[in-house]
Amino acid sequence: MSENPPTGPQYGSTPDPDRPDLGKSSQPGEGGYPPPGNTPPGNTPPGNYPPPGNYPPQGGYPPPGNYPPPGNYPPPGGYPTGGYPPASGNYPPPAGNYPPPAGNYPPGNYPPPPGNYPPPPGNYGSHGSGFGGGLPPTLDVGGAISFGWNKFKDNAGVWVGIVFIAVVIQFVINLIFGGFDTSGDFSSSFNVLGIIGTLVGAVVTYLIQAAMVRGALHEVDGTKPTIGSFFQFANVAAIIIASVLIGIMATIGFVLLIIPGIIVVFLTWWTLQFVVDRNEDAITAIKSSFRAISSNAGQLFLLALALVGINILGAIPCGLGLLVTIPITIIASTYAYRIVTSGQPVA
Repeated sequence: MSENPPTGPQYGSTPDPDRPDLGKSSQPGEGGYPPPGNTPPGNTPPGNYPPPGNYPPQGGYPPPGNYPPPGNYPPPGGYPTGGYPPASGNYPPPAGNYPPPAGNYPPGNYPPPPGNYPPPPGNYGSHGSGFGGGLPPTLDVGGAISFGWNKFKDNAGVWVGIVFIAVVIQFVINLIFGGFDTSGDFSSSFNVLGIIGTLVGAVVTYLIQAAMVRGALHEVDGTKPTIGSFFQFANVAAIIIASVLIGIMATIGFVLLIIPGIIVVFLTWWTLQFVVDRNEDAITAIKSSFRAISSNAGQLFLLALALVGINILGAIPCGLGLLVTIPITIIASTYAYRIVTSGQPVA
């Protein structure tokens, strides 16, 4: 079957100057594009490509074959040619000094984690922190006496002053209520005025002892007391009741061949410390003193003997040495109280 060749000028040939509109579409809005399907292959003039949508029908692609086999392509990018690893991995790591993720990785050249942090604070006592170093682990007799001496030496004027005030008060009470009878007649001690004087003198003695304990607690806690600091306690009734009960028990004990009285005095040694320091009532403070001293009776008994010996030596030079030995005794015993009861750290 033969085809009729198209008439008119062909694309790629010389246009007819007498017919410039040849090949243009007579439909408005259409350009001079050749109808689809009539463009000879390889003769498409430059420019004036078909508008979007009027593409030639699918097909006419080059026949399959002669393509490079799939795989083994170099990865995209400006990598140097040759020697690429397969796509399964072993690519060089990305740039950057990132730390390795957490896990059990083999050791490498990673920098060690930061450290050298200070340890958390510790060595707190059972009643909170105090002023200074921690408590010694055990009570030492020599250490307690040395502590008492050093604290007295650093604040000697105040301690000598408070002992001197106590002596003057006792002298005035004796002068008011009994005078100084050198006749050897003790019957005046059993009259009404003598009994009142004895009771007043005893109460004042109890309060002076409590004042010295208060000052010793200041020293143990790292604060130098002033004269006014010695009287910073409010539980006067508990102090008096506890002192009276101890006096009664000790008197009964001394009547029973002396040794029971010594035991009572020894086991109630810290009663005023518990009353003044922990604000305990009289009965509770006596019980607390019994328990605390019984827990370390051996070392405390040696300390008590040493302090009694020091006061005997202090009484030899007309009693003047007691101005030094009494403060040392009170401070050393309160120091021992802090250690045995695991109280606040000692300065």
